[in-house]
Amino acid sequence: MFFSSKWKIFQLVPKEYYPTTIFVDIDDKISSIKQRMQEAGILFPVIAKPDRGERVWGVKKIENIAELESYRTAMNITFLVQSYISYPIEISIFYYRHPLEQKGIVTSVTYKKLLTITGNGVSTVEKLILDNDRCFLQYDKLKMESQIDFDKILNIGEQQVLVPYGNHVLGATFFNYNHIIDEQLTATIDNISKRIDGLYYGRYDLRCKSIEDLKKGINFSILEVNGTAAEAAHIYEPGYSFFRAQLQIAKHFKMMYEAAIENKKRGCSYISFHTFLNILTLEKQYRQHANIV
Repeated sequence: MFFSSKWKIFQLVPKEYYPTTIFVDIDDKISSIKQRMQEAGILFPVIAKPDRGERVWGVKKIENIAELESYRTAMNITFLVQSYISYPIEISIFYYRHPLEQKGIVTSVTYKKLLTITGNGVSTVEKLILDNDRCFLQYDKLKMESQIDFDKILNIGEQQVLVPYGNHVLGATFFNYNHIIDEQLTATIDNISKRIDGLYYGRYDLRCKSIEDLKKGINFSILEVNGTAAEAAHIYEPGYSFFRAQLQIAKHFKMMYEAAIENKKRGCSYISFHTFLNILTLEKQYRQHANIV
């Protein structure tokens, strides 16, 4: 549910479905990381992210070895380095299959519009950010962390992505894309999920070249697999009914409950309260060792 190792989850996923990734331990030197990246064929830019963490905590797009070395210095914890996936469409797909059923279902699809500004030929990037109802909330973080040229003037209609990943916390807009759910998409996601041992309930965050390609099972890459803490993210579409959202949450909790009950019968024990408290402590210690916000 939380504080899970992304690396261990990726080991369950067939390699062709996720970006080329290496695991960096707390004692690994930058020279070793660079060598392993070369051996794996990972080129800049890359995505670096803590092995354990949620809501893009510590996630950073890194352009060169100097930036990676700075990240390595700040991270006194385990983290991953992944090839950057440049496919233009980022979406989340929620999947569920009852352990006694042979076929699963797709219950939610969310399209994520990255935080973006559009030029008018007059205003600087900085002014466009400050004048935008969504972008200005990220202004301080962008000013502190990014390499954006705030004095640049974008041409009329020219767009610039401010945050390269689709997370609500960092300003991405979520849209309900449940209308694309059909037999082809369901079959593709079902086939992938059945190849991941023990996956009955969860959400894929992925990028694809097009919706049509995704349905065919080509030109896409899974960025993360989220488990029981995952949500059907389409409920965060602007204007989505609060009460409909509660119904969706209840519906998915019921699915999770039914899968857990059946898996318990198969020998998958529930987490104890003592273990839960221990994990909370470990998570707190893990975050304290990283010099990031």
